[in-house]
Amino acid sequence: MNIYKLGFYDFYSENLNIDEIDLLVGRVIRVDKENYRISDGENEYNGKLTGNLIYSSDVPEDFPVTGDFVLYQNFENDSLAIIHKILKRKSLLKRKAAGKKVEFQPIAANIDFGIIMQSLNNDFNISRLERYMVMLGQFKIDPILIFSKADLFDFDGLESIKIKIRNAYPDVETFFFSNFKEEDIKMIVTFLNPGKTYCLIGSSGVGKSTLINNLIGEEILETKNVRESDGRGRHTTTNRQLHILSNGAMIIDNPGMRELANISVNEGIDNVFDEISDLAEKCRFNDCSHTVEKGCAILDALEEGTIDKKRYNNFLKIRKESAHFERSYLERRRRDKEFGKMVKSILKHKKKK
Repeated sequence: MNIYKLGFYDFYSENLNIDEIDLLVGRVIRVDKENYRISDGENEYNGKLTGNLIYSSDVPEDFPVTGDFVLYQNFENDSLAIIHKILKRKSLLKRKAAGKKVEFQPIAANIDFGIIMQSLNNDFNISRLERYMVMLGQFKIDPILIFSKADLFDFDGLESIKIKIRNAYPDVETFFFSNFKEEDIKMIVTFLNPGKTYCLIGSSGVGKSTLINNLIGEEILETKNVRESDGRGRHTTTNRQLHILSNGAMIIDNPGMRELANISVNEGIDNVFDEISDLAEKCRFNDCSHTVEKGCAILDALEEGTIDKKRYNNFLKIRKESAHFERSYLERRRRDKEFGKMVKSILKHKKKK
């Protein structure tokens, strides 16, 4: 049962039906458009979806993503795996798709910890960090914060940043490291637990691919330098792939996120901005917008200086954005359903003729 090396525990096996006992269990370790790479813990296979699974899938979340456990059959001398079913997910990390299209974009499934990575020299941004934290909090994924290029700062400069971050997130595991220091890489490897799945997220150019190469101990991912003109990185990872480390821990690499927006993340907002959300319960009006109303406990705290103004502004921005995209998403889904009903009605009418 090598599949247990890939994190297959009782949670997933409980979702197996007796009539599915003849199907094999594998984990999706890579997705490249309509092609899937599956591992059973010992061997890897190229995977394709059954027509039924494709037909019954309406939204991107219905398709397998990296990290999913699936049921499949082997064909063509075990070189092809036909995927029949996605097993119930323990977690599914997703965000708003990049660009103007308002829909969810799945990132990875069955994640135990989300590793948020920022570069201290050109990417360090508390407001962006809060966005990542909201996304992880919404899907009940424990966060870990790691900050690269710590070697570029002197002791006092680095300590100042450490204090700022640890004051903001005292209960979150935090690491400061350099990709060029072997002892720093060993420190991170030691912290990653065998059998657990970690998802690495962050902007382009922060050193994610370099870190993956260092953790694995070989150059399996392409890396590129950050542009000197604007400090921005270029995408070197183009798809999501699960890597197994020598100690048995698993880490999913992701393309860099140049924009990060969320849909319907109220629970995540409450978790990350808990001191502000707690105050909201004391507002005079239940529908308080926390912007102009008299009797708003949040505005009172802001005036008294008991909550940070920049943090308050980010709270409002993420909250407004989340609500806006949620309304747009639900409206689009409503229109899609109505269109689907219309098509079925037309086809039914033609059949009767």
